[in-house]
Amino acid sequence: MTSKYESPLSSRYASEYMLKLFSSDTRYKTWRKLWVSLAKAEKALGLPITEEQISELESNIDNIDYECVRSREAEVRHDVMAHVYAFGVAAPKAAGIIHLGATSCYVTDNADIIIYRDALIYLKNELLKVIANLADFAEKYKALPTLGYTHYQPAQLVTVGKRATLWMQDFAADLEEIDFILDNFKFLGCRGTTGTEASFVELFDGDCEKIDRMNEMIASDFGFERRFSVCGQTYPRKLDSRILSTLSAIAQSAYRMANDIRLLQHDRQVEEPFEKNQIGSSAMAYKRNPMRSERICSLSRYLISDVTNAAMTASTQWLERTLDDSANRRISMPEGFLCADAVLRLCQNVTDGLHVNEKIIERNVREYLPFIATENLMMEATKKGGNRQELHEIIRRCSMKATEEMKNGGTCDLLKFLSKEPQFGLGLDEMEKLLSPSLYIGRCIQQVENYLNEIKPLIENIERSTAEITL
Repeated sequence: MTSKYESPLSSRYASEYMLKLFSSDTRYKTWRKLWVSLAKAEKALGLPITEEQISELESNIDNIDYECVRSREAEVRHDVMAHVYAFGVAAPKAAGIIHLGATSCYVTDNADIIIYRDALIYLKNELLKVIANLADFAEKYKALPTLGYTHYQPAQLVTVGKRATLWMQDFAADLEEIDFILDNFKFLGCRGTTGTEASFVELFDGDCEKIDRMNEMIASDFGFERRFSVCGQTYPRKLDSRILSTLSAIAQSAYRMANDIRLLQHDRQVEEPFEKNQIGSSAMAYKRNPMRSERICSLSRYLISDVTNAAMTASTQWLERTLDDSANRRISMPEGFLCADAVLRLCQNVTDGLHVNEKIIERNVREYLPFIATENLMMEATKKGGNRQELHEIIRRCSMKATEEMKNGGTCDLLKFLSKEPQFGLGLDEMEKLLSPSLYIGRCIQQVENYLNEIKPLIENIERSTAEITL
């Protein structure tokens, strides 16, 4: 326990990997790596920097005296310059060449880009685990008929596995979005106070090829092949907007799936995992609340709304730079990633242990199947000489009567009512032969198999695991 507020994303929901990735320690060590990379490139391109200075910087990347940083920042009111000072204290021989030609956004923005890239790669793998779990589920239940719904009203039959492919397809679309961002990820590089690289024109005596080479070398050190063609002091905040839009899309898919599960659990058709000693309600001991799915929806709602922060920030960038993005981004971007991580971990947990109550599903199917089968019944009666329009009216009239009885607590007696209509021409036994649920699921099995074959290359090498979550 702590006497100070801490975000539930860090104390309850997000993974250790993501918490470490977005930690201050990772951020500031990345700053130091960027300063080392800049010094190496400048030395290689002829600036008076020694190998001894480079070596001293490299050996002190992890040696951050945070008390020194805090003391210096309280004095100068500038976080980057406080870290430059502390790095110089740790590496005194190199103190004079740290941050040479750079502005603060060289370390702050490039570090963010690096962290966001690594976070997206991690989330991509977590997303693939959810898809893999759903693929297993869809394969297992691809042929199990279940009542389909439109407008949340009983409609034609589908299968349990086919419904899962709808969730999978949404997540697969999110995967495409992540891949698009990663494929088009660009590095900022060292571009100066207004993006003109003027300080480096001075340092390299007007040799612009050396400036380009320097930026290529730094980008390569961190695994980037592409850089923004033009920029102000910062990288374009449209990147943040694009990232949070993709994280929001994941939340939308997760919410849709979790909400469906909540509806199905209400009818006891499908249930999320429920542990042996889990308590569903403090007052009602019999309850099995879909708390994981509810949490997915709750966190997803937060993440969906978080995207407006990046959109507003991207739209309010004044000319080459304004600082009103900084405080917002410190909160909205890390929390967006941590929330997406939490949502996907919950999705993994739920999809790995979904329980299907087949008998309840079968009962629901049987209750509504006579209505679903009416068109087939009408076609069969037509074959025996009936008039299609007259048969349709008989079915309509009997259906209304059967529905009324069901509303009054009775059973569905549609077939009994139809069998008593001489003009319908079919006996009860004849009609019951047409009530096999498998006759009314269309191409569900084939659709599931086709989609699983389509998605298989994405997930065949994914390590299946169940995320540990805090209840």
